[in-house]
Amino acid sequence: MVPGPVDESHRLYLCIMKNMTRHFILSAIASLSFFLTDAQNLNRADKKLKKELSASVSYLADDKLQGRRTGTEGERLAYEFIMKKFKKAGLSATSGGYLQPFEFSDGREVAPNSRFIAGDISYKLHEDYFPMAWSGSANNLIFTSNADASAAWLNLAPTLEQHSNNPHFDLKEYLLAAAKTAEKEGKKAMFLYNSSTTDDQLRFEGSDKTARLSIPVVYVKKQLPAETPVSLTIDLADKKRKGHNVVGMINNGAAYTIVIGAHYDHLGFGEDRNSLYAGKDPQIHNGADDNASGTAALIALGKKLKKSGLKKYNYIFVAFSGEELGLYGSKYFTEHSPVDMKQVNFMINMDMIGRLNDTARALTVGGVGTSPAWKEVISTNHDYFTLKIDSSGSGPSDHTSFYRKDLPVLFFFTGTHSDYHKPSDDADKINFDGQLRIVKYIYSIIEWANTKDKLAFTKTKEPNMGRSSFKVSMGIMPDYTFSGPGVLVDGVSEGRPAQKAGVLAKDVILQIGEHSTSDVQEYMKALGKFNKGEAVKVKLKRGEQVLTLDLVF
Repeated sequence: MVPGPVDESHRLYLCIMKNMTRHFILSAIASLSFFLTDAQNLNRADKKLKKELSASVSYLADDKLQGRRTGTEGERLAYEFIMKKFKKAGLSATSGGYLQPFEFSDGREVAPNSRFIAGDISYKLHEDYFPMAWSGSANNLIFTSNADASAAWLNLAPTLEQHSNNPHFDLKEYLLAAAKTAEKEGKKAMFLYNSSTTDDQLRFEGSDKTARLSIPVVYVKKQLPAETPVSLTIDLADKKRKGHNVVGMINNGAAYTIVIGAHYDHLGFGEDRNSLYAGKDPQIHNGADDNASGTAALIALGKKLKKSGLKKYNYIFVAFSGEELGLYGSKYFTEHSPVDMKQVNFMINMDMIGRLNDTARALTVGGVGTSPAWKEVISTNHDYFTLKIDSSGSGPSDHTSFYRKDLPVLFFFTGTHSDYHKPSDDADKINFDGQLRIVKYIYSIIEWANTKDKLAFTKTKEPNMGRSSFKVSMGIMPDYTFSGPGVLVDGVSEGRPAQKAGVLAKDVILQIGEHSTSDVQEYMKALGKFNKGEAVKVKLKRGEQVLTLDLVF
């Protein structure tokens, strides 16, 4: 699951409509009878289903998959497993096949032709020097020495020592401002170095989306001898990465289709800096709950629906990749769907459904406000679950991509825990009895939908994108897949500061006050610097036009 705002509490109950036929009532009662049965007294079919859920989670969360990071060998092993399960269940390939590859920006990288030569010694990239990710390019620039006035030379030591006890000091902002000053002064380049023992923790940050300057900005880690001539070539390139969705279908020849999804990717060794692990030694993040649990449920529902007599709708099952990086796979699917999105009835998303607490029995269901029909089947009481209902169609998982296409959604989630985004999220901590109950509950909702025509869609309020520690929020939903620079606005909440200031969907926010918002991370950092009631200037791009709006938090 993508890190995001904490969902508010809700409750959920499955209602059987009074006007259903006697046959359907008996069928629904049989489906729901599981909830009244102790886990130790499962029938034969339920025991088999539980065993299959356990086997799927155990494989997907095994160390040999190395955390299923998007674009890696671990992702390949995972999608081959899912594809094999889809085929065995009898799910057919779509027109594009079972695999749906997608390419996305993976930030920037230093091109191999980059060089830093001091005298006749070639410095080693990253070991002896590196450019900042927002550096400009240079081709064989020559400087006579580290006193050459055509370049700016900045020793970080005095500034680091001055701000050693200042938690609000932002080194990146300081360096960026200094480099822009050097750029305005007509310097050909800027060189950074640190003569103190204070660790500045600087390194090449390929994920940094800050707009590049016109001059190269280079950090020199190895001491440069005095009066030594320097030759510099700097070239940065866009880095691409490829992920793969896995898609299977039950084609009943129906007019409309129900999409059921779960993301199967996870964090690998935490290379994308989305881990909450505080240790120094890299460790595999197996992601048993996040989201081998949802993927196992997806496989199980595909098999169960293939054997069912539910024929009113077609069913598409999608295992998404790239979710942990910002919903890349689901967004790509909604824009390259094998079926017309207007022919999709609704979408069900399962993300982290493996940690049901046997005492609290809390299950969150999101998206309940996205169709008025959901209130017929989802209420605030349940014979087993303590249901927490979230009306919003947006959230930190793949259902958001479908809600953005004006489709009803439901999102199932058993809550965060101390192992979230850590190497300790392993298969031995999954509650498979609870997971089985959730799978059967979701199936009963799909059974209910088989008696209904296409569901109506309703928009919901956007969740607060500011984290709980923030004093302010603009009231926008960022597009996490945008490659920048800037923050692409995917949605604007009614009555919130952004909407009042005139911010529109598809605007790209470039700056808030004096703070650059090159990406979502920088945007969140900028929000933390303001207080409620404070007035600021927001710089944004609308099409080819750059605008400045007045906003009050």
